[in-house]
Amino acid sequence: MKMTILRGATALVAAAVFGGAASAQPADYPNKTVRIISDSAAGSSNDVTSRILAEQLSQLWKQQVLVLNHPGAGGGISARIAGQADPDGYTFYTPAASAFLALKGAPGVSPNLPIVLPTDFLPVAMFTLQPMFVGVSHKLGVKTVKELIDLAKQKPGDIAFAATGRGRITHLAMELFQERAGIKLTFVPYAGGPAAAMNDVTTGRIGIVLDGYASLGGAIEGNLIHGIAVASPSRLKEFPNLPAMSETVPGYFAGGWNVVVAPIGTSDAIVRKVGADVNRVLDNPDVAARLAKLGAYLSKMSPEETTAFARKEQDTWRPILEKLAQGDGK
Repeated sequence: MKMTILRGATALVAAAVFGGAASAQPADYPNKTVRIISDSAAGSSNDVTSRILAEQLSQLWKQQVLVLNHPGAGGGISARIAGQADPDGYTFYTPAASAFLALKGAPGVSPNLPIVLPTDFLPVAMFTLQPMFVGVSHKLGVKTVKELIDLAKQKPGDIAFAATGRGRITHLAMELFQERAGIKLTFVPYAGGPAAAMNDVTTGRIGIVLDGYASLGGAIEGNLIHGIAVASPSRLKEFPNLPAMSETVPGYFAGGWNVVVAPIGTSDAIVRKVGADVNRVLDNPDVAARLAKLGAYLSKMSPEETTAFARKEQDTWRPILEKLAQGDGK
């Protein structure tokens, strides 16, 4: 049965859905191809980490696990497709953090966003946290966060930054940076994500770009752009020479996170099995090492913990979202 994303469900209904009134897990599950719907463009951090997960689940299940990309509308397109999928345990969804952090009813926000767990989808598992990496054009002439802030104060609004789209996590991270640093930058959205903006960054049309290391690592390592910081609370051991943003802007942290969710109606037995298998994948040291090289770090959580984490993030970012809705972040 096709299902649409519903709003306003009571807690009792949500609990009943999550409680697993649906059929039990088949003994041979999964016995055919499993789809993972990604809301991000190919090559983005969310896409890369989703594909690593899919590859590992394919090996574990001895069944093909495909990642299907449906970017657009700030995550609204993929949310609709995933929400309307048959809840038979063969379709899962890996929305980017931004899909949870939209402000409902704000201009430009898809009507089926933000995602609310467990009302819109059933939480299955968390699998990574991805602090943002910040890169600048060589033509900007800055080498540190402090130099960037100083230049932005001298030229308010003259420096542009590339982000995936209005209200996406890359946009929100830069809005928070501007607020904390007391500067004014110009937002330029790129539907294809930072990869689509890279030519403009290297030529100097865009001064700043940020995303997970999976997206920016190649450009940083190839010296197409200059990496100046990672938006983690402290330096990361895999990148010891890259300063943390918090060293210049105290308390600053911004990052994406990846979760697996399932359409409403998916049986509790399948949700629990898939969640346990995602955690099995994360127990693999080789997987942890691959993700760490991409600036993504394991974050094993139960379905209930995933819901609590998503709600906490929504509360954290709501003031920035409300400011954008009022037009202050244009």
